[in-house]
Amino acid sequence: MKTLYLMRHAKSSWDFDDLTDKERPLNDRGRDDAPLMGQALAKRNIQLDLLISSPAVRAMSTAALVAHEVNYPPNRIDVVERLYRAEVPDMLDIVRGLPDPANSVLLVGHNNTLTDFANLLSPSQLNELPTAAIVCLKFSCDHWTEVDRSNAEFYFYDYPKNQ
Repeated sequence: MKTLYLMRHAKSSWDFDDLTDKERPLNDRGRDDAPLMGQALAKRNIQLDLLISSPAVRAMSTAALVAHEVNYPPNRIDVVERLYRAEVPDMLDIVRGLPDPANSVLLVGHNNTLTDFANLLSPSQLNELPTAAIVCLKFSCDHWTEVDRSNAEFYFYDYPKNQ
């Protein structure tokens, strides 16, 4: 069994005109929502084997805040350059390339690709994921290369306003 958590980064700030898109930080709401969602995962007793993030500052900050709440070492967050500006086929390649010893993986990325990717794999269709939302999918397989909608089970969907 493989478990994949897909998380959209928390709310980012548009207050800094001199920053590139990749450099945009979280805003106040984002800095509140990311740990809130980490706490929601901790309440579910979720133990992550791997946490991967886009290299965008807002995604890495979200990942670090969640990691703190679920007792995942922040220095073990795997930053994957391809997650920034990834398209759905890229996301599928990344997931199918995950190391098999990692059975429980959280991926922090961006919309609209994240919503489209969740809908590609999930037997339940989702509307656009709000910031800091998490979708959990479980796959009846032993290898990440086998991840597919045909062996997927929609497990949960959570977001900050639900907390």
